[in-house]
This record gives sequence, C-alpha cells and structure tokens, in this order.
Amino acid sequence: MSIQPAGESRPGHPEGAGESAPAGEPAHRTAAVIPAAGRGTRLGPGAPKALRALSGTPMLVHAVRAMARSRAVSLVVVVAPPDGADEVRRLLDAYTAPAETSADVVVVPGGETRQDSVRLGLAALPDDVDSVLVHDAARPLVPVETVDAVAAAVREGAPAVVPALPVSDTVKEVQVRGDGGPEPVTGTPERSRLRAVQTPQGFELKVLAAAHAQVVREGDGATDDAGMVERLGVEVVVVPGHDEAFKVTRPLDLVLAEAVLARRRATDVF
Repeated sequence: MSIQPAGESRPGHPEGAGESAPAGEPAHRTAAVIPAAGRGTRLGPGAPKALRALSGTPMLVHAVRAMARSRAVSLVVVVAPPDGADEVRRLLDAYTAPAETSADVVVVPGGETRQDSVRLGLAALPDDVDSVLVHDAARPLVPVETVDAVAAAVREGAPAVVPALPVSDTVKEVQVRGDGGPEPVTGTPERSRLRAVQTPQGFELKVLAAAHAQVVREGDGATDDAGMVERLGVEVVVVPGHDEAFKVTRPLDLVLAEAVLARRRATDVF
C-alpha cells in the first residue's frame, strides 16, 4: 500500500490496472472511496471515529486494507477531515499493508457532510475508472469476499449494488414526536422483505457521479449513496452481506470488533 498524490500512478502499478479483460478489450478499473471526515460522537470523546484504534491499529487503516485486499480494487481514495488531510496521510504512511495488497492510496480533504466528502472523493478519481465502491471507514472488518462480490456485480452490469443482511428483528414504523414520550405505531413492515444495508456499495462511476450532481444536499446531506441513485430512478440490487461488516458506532461495537480481530488472529484470518 502506498500513498500517492491524486491521479498519479505507482511504479509497477500502471494506470488502468484492475480486473483482467479478454485480449483486445480494456481492463475494467474499480476504485474505492472511503469518506473518513466524520467525528463519530456516539463513540464518546476523543479522536475522530475513523482514527480510533482496534488492536492498536486505527479503524481507517483496517478499512483501507479491506478495500486494498480485493484484486478488483486498484485505487483507494481516502477523504479526510477538511483540515486533516496531512495528518491522515502521515498516519496511513506509518502503516504497512499486507504484502498481497497492490492498490494505490491517495488522501484528499473532505467537506462538511458525508455527501460533500463522497463528491470530493469522486472528483479525485482518474478518467479511466469505470466503477467505484463507497465504503464506510466505520466498517473496518468487512471481509474481502464481500468486497469482491459487490465489485463483480457492478462489473457484470448492475449499475448499483449494495451488500445487505436479512433483518432479524421486527421493525415498527412510528409517528415521530420528538418530545421523548411514547410514539404511536403506524405500521409493521413485512420482515421477510427488509434488508439491513452495509458497505461497500458499488456503482458504475457515471451513475453515482450523476446522482451527486443532481441530488441537492438537504440539511446534513445524504448518508446513503444507493438512496441517492434510487432517486434518479436507477435500479439498485442487493448481494449477500456479512455479519463482520457491521458498523462501529457505539462503545459496545468496539468490544465486538476486538473480539472479531482476536478470532481472526487465532485462526490466521487477518
């Protein structure tokens, strides 16, 4: 894993590298964008969420490695806090990815919201990128098989792909009151039709770029890129997610993440 200025190629890893293609056809190039500019206040005071350590390594580094391990991904763009790009670049440069990773990693400053940061990450992609994976830095333990499945589905023709798991709990719709009191139930969706969406979400680059160009930011902005694409009338398909692709949001999630890493070390899946 190497840190490069946006748009530059690492020696031995030429632009356009990615999934192999039949002779005479250009290779399909996939990049990953990791927005990592959020503060993550629900984890409590301290460093931004993406920089919290798991087994001594920042979550962001785990997330970058998860993307870079996929043979489909040739470039990872990390979107740092607006005033923290240099710090994040130094942080990533201090860690050495496993030998099997070959993706270049660039760092760019982000915006005020996640929507702004993803848009800035897309703007940093070179012209030869065909598809993009958008991954939450707060999902540091997603297995490479999930990354590969999303990338493959886009490569095979799906314009937008999300990994997801069936919902195990019954979900209620309520009338939001906002005063802390009891909220009346307005409906119970059929659980068999519900899915809990994870990342990375995969897209044809032109489709996601169009969504970010056309969907106007409202309030804190969109937190789900697939939802933005849906607003354009583009079909989004689901592939199986994975239990270990959970989002680290609360202190208990950190405990679970440490347990997953301990199990991986014990079984050499790390």
